[in-house]
Amino acid sequence: MIIKYFSIRKLRNLVLLRLSYHLSYLLKRNFRWGRYVSLSIEPTNACNLSCIECPTGTNSLKRKKGNFPLNAFREILDEKEKDLIYLNYYFQGEPFFNKETIRMIRMASDRNIYTSVSTNAQLITKDLAKDIVESGLNRIIISIDGTTQEVYEKYRRGGELEKVIQASKYLVEARQVFNNSKLKIVFQFLVFKHNEHQIKDIQKLGKNLGVDKVEIKSAQVYNYYNSKNITSINKYSRYKKDSNGNFQIKNKLNNKCWRMWHSVVITQDLDLVPCCYDKDALFKMGNLRTQKIIEIEASGNYKEFRQTILNKRSSVDMCLNCDEGLIL
Repeated sequence: MIIKYFSIRKLRNLVLLRLSYHLSYLLKRNFRWGRYVSLSIEPTNACNLSCIECPTGTNSLKRKKGNFPLNAFREILDEKEKDLIYLNYYFQGEPFFNKETIRMIRMASDRNIYTSVSTNAQLITKDLAKDIVESGLNRIIISIDGTTQEVYEKYRRGGELEKVIQASKYLVEARQVFNNSKLKIVFQFLVFKHNEHQIKDIQKLGKNLGVDKVEIKSAQVYNYYNSKNITSINKYSRYKKDSNGNFQIKNKLNNKCWRMWHSVVITQDLDLVPCCYDKDALFKMGNLRTQKIIEIEASGNYKEFRQTILNKRSSVDMCLNCDEGLIL
């Protein structure tokens, strides 16, 4: 589906990025040709829930709360329109807290950019579902980590499962009314110890509601060393027990990360950070109030950071709990 969002220029740019990434990994030297093809923005870092493994939900996020400014988003599109393939409206917080999120989705869709958003769906009314469908959004990921209220609220504290189910119905209905086959509705189920018995149930619920896909996803646990939240199902766990019975991350932390070449994250305060694991913007590469994206991605700071990833990725704190970005 995403192929139709390519142009000759975008395809050429992506090929250059891949070539430079492979060359960098082979030679252990930072080469980077091309410009970012994937971008995540943070519509807001405020949220209505208190999820137990989320820096926003636990109030451990140190960044100030705020919304992404519309004018800045327009400037980003002006700069990136010819190169950007994928735009994700999520980092921290609940995207639909920002009243301009729908407008920002429309702006990117009108420029032939594939758009995606991740939401807890607590704010999706019948009218908002209609706006979402009409906005041109390609993919909506709905977080639903339980099929009963008792299990659901163990992680999504403050949330109501019935609101998620009703929001899903609104979206399916709106898509049918407007004959919009463009929007894909996805359930995302994070597997923990307390909900692992409901995996089959969530798949059945998704099918019954008419969503397009149910993604069963491993959960990131911050203090995983002796956590009691980690699932016992090996397939859905990022962690394994060592000889002392304590958890450690499964994947070997290889000195490579495709994300550092093709994508970037921009916070609501317009800080540009290299990855969605950098929740507090501790590895800030620049700020769009004073710089363009093209200036930041070519900066010495970014070159040094990518070189660090190639030399010793384990020295970067935010990488230590990562099981992604390992594409060769």
